[in-house]
Amino acid sequence: MKNELLTIGPFTVYGYGLMIAAGILAAYWTGEYRAKKYGLEAEHVFNFVVWCVVGGFLGAKVLYWVTNIKEIWKDFSTILNFADGWVVYGGIIGGILSAMLYAKRKGLYFPAYFDLLIPSVALAQGFGRIGCFLAGCCYGVETDGPVAIVFHESAYAPNGIPLLPTQLFSSGLDFLHFFILIWFAKRKKADGQVGGLYLILYSIGRFVLEFYRGDLIRGSVGMLSTSQFISIFTVAAGFAIFVWCGKRAGVQYK
Repeated sequence: MKNELLTIGPFTVYGYGLMIAAGILAAYWTGEYRAKKYGLEAEHVFNFVVWCVVGGFLGAKVLYWVTNIKEIWKDFSTILNFADGWVVYGGIIGGILSAMLYAKRKGLYFPAYFDLLIPSVALAQGFGRIGCFLAGCCYGVETDGPVAIVFHESAYAPNGIPLLPTQLFSSGLDFLHFFILIWFAKRKKADGQVGGLYLILYSIGRFVLEFYRGDLIRGSVGMLSTSQFISIFTVAAGFAIFVWCGKRAGVQYK
């Protein structure tokens, strides 16, 4: 695939950056629309998005540093490289913590806004993974099957080798998660359950997809990749949030 989509003089439009921007805008628009629909304060959505984006990028970078501490220890200049080196789970954790902090500062009921905005996160991730596909990062294992993509100008994926397009698989799952969460939001028993369901769905999908990723340089914990190891805890957290919120609503109802 081609990451450099358009060049006008010194200005270049990169597919990865364009998809990230599209994802953020889509997240904001859907979040604002749903806030008005559900009677929440829509004027806070923009600030939530800004806080989540900043916290998400910071969390993604920090977790990358943590999981690659040996390489960074050898060359501290890599800390200043912001062109690549991000961990999605760090972005998710950083984004959620930032949203919690903003809600606390403004006196907002976080579980309600968590449920409001988490489908938008899945939507943004769907666009972001298309950006990964265009750039060639997060690539899959080598394959001789009918579903394969060959990169020719990628700075990340091995060029000239048929690979599984795990980026597109991940993107498809993210978009599917978005629609499932939107559907479930109308049927939830309590605030916070949509957020819990997101953590469950994403963690399970990510755990499975990791078996087909080819960029093993991302690190491992025993027999599991770093992301698979984190998935164990995030899926447990998702179940705990989902059940706890449901039981708490039941107690309040009684």
